[in-house]
Amino acid sequence: MGRIVKSPPRTPASSAAANAMMVLPITRQTVTHQATEALRERILRGMYPDETPLRQDALAAELGVSRIPIREALRQLEAEGLVVFNPHRGAVVSSLSVDEIDELFELRSQIESDLVRRAVSRTTAEDISRAKEILKAYEAAFRGVEVTEWGKLNWEFHSTLYAPADRPFTMAIIQRLHQQSDRYLRMQLVLTHGESRAIDEHRAILAAVAAHDTKQAAALMRQHIVGAGRQLARFVSTERQAAEASAPKSRRS
Repeated sequence: MGRIVKSPPRTPASSAAANAMMVLPITRQTVTHQATEALRERILRGMYPDETPLRQDALAAELGVSRIPIREALRQLEAEGLVVFNPHRGAVVSSLSVDEIDELFELRSQIESDLVRRAVSRTTAEDISRAKEILKAYEAAFRGVEVTEWGKLNWEFHSTLYAPADRPFTMAIIQRLHQQSDRYLRMQLVLTHGESRAIDEHRAILAAVAAHDTKQAAALMRQHIVGAGRQLARFVSTERQAAEASAPKSRRS
């Protein structure tokens, strides 16, 4: 019969060391996560416009953290497409060209129409109920002009419709594409009052999903995204042309 070897009793010092080993990485990860959330929200709300330099020292002082979580947060936002690292300027808020907006929304339309097509037959009454509740909150946010909620609720609505497809890798890609376009869409809706169109199209898509009409749901989703992309591209092009025309000659030369 084998001999049982008892572990030596843990001293207060060894317990404290073990606790420190468990707590420190969690604390650091929490700070990095909070910094990432804070910076992402500032970018999506337009507080940091396109091409804004994101200086680590200034951001660390603003958020009351060290530079380490800021650096890690910026790398995460780079992976999401919200930040780019310029060799001469460091980290800056990314900017989409009109051609890139066209490409992004065409890609979204293809992937998301396929996702909803795969999801419809597996969608339950509970999924529909959840989507209806999100849509109500979305419409209330429009009426209350709660701009900061629009992007989050829009993603919740879309992702709820796609979830039954059970395609986690595809969902991660789509979430990133939503994040890249979110701040432009919110700005467009605020300045062009396009809320009614967005609400009507979402209601029509949900009705098709609830009726388990796969073909109609996929077609409406594609039309919804392609139409939004075209309107956004026109809006961004017009805004940038106006900004360029009103800029001092020294800046244009």
